[in-house]
Amino acid sequence: MTARTFHVIIPARYASVRLPGKPLVALAGRPLIQHVYERAAQSGSASVTVATDDDRVCDTVAGFGGVVLMTESAHRSGTDRVAEAARQLDLADDAIVVNLQGDEPLMPPALIEQVARCLRVDTEAQIATAYTPITDTQSWTDNAVCKVVADQCGRALYFSRAAIPAIHAAGRLDACEAGLAARHIGIYAYRMNYLQIFASRPVCPIEEVECLEQLRALWYGDAITLCEATEIPGPGVDTAEDLEQVRRLLAS
Repeated sequence: MTARTFHVIIPARYASVRLPGKPLVALAGRPLIQHVYERAAQSGSASVTVATDDDRVCDTVAGFGGVVLMTESAHRSGTDRVAEAARQLDLADDAIVVNLQGDEPLMPPALIEQVARCLRVDTEAQIATAYTPITDTQSWTDNAVCKVVADQCGRALYFSRAAIPAIHAAGRLDACEAGLAARHIGIYAYRMNYLQIFASRPVCPIEEVECLEQLRALWYGDAITLCEATEIPGPGVDTAEDLEQVRRLLAS
């Protein structure tokens, strides 16, 4: 894909339940959101924008020279916030928008570009996202790890926090041994027109049960194309323990 043919929007909410003020916590002398922004800026995107509902985040991003937009506070998800910011940017209907979560300071710039390129190549898919193979049973059975199962064409069949595909009977190969277990990486690319459709739809039952908003697309019969990550991201920051782990990784 030709460089600068996609746009990155980073949703950043100050009021995180598990780690309040998360976008502004210090990492190696810079706020977390700046690390994410700089990774996005290295991806070859046409633009990088932070979407927030908090003046403190807005002032911080503007302070390091980033582009930031204020959005409504009532959004139920980061994707809804991204959709509003994309409307404010007045992007073309066929523009590719990458939703990069604001708590991913170790996201490889190459993976951001890879997901955007994946959607451009698969012209019939509505969303592109990434995965990496799971090779250990502990990760496969860990409910904190989101899994994805793909079809023969590389499209998502289902996402779950459960160990999928499941073992049918004792003694059979598990999904790791069979090479079928895959961890979903939470970065998404959409075309602008579909992003607005997705954000306008009500939450669906399987999305509510799993707490995975990408299931909304599958519920409505839309196609999610998958790419195997060429570079695996480091851990995101959800908790204080995650924060310390990322600090150690950056220090090393």
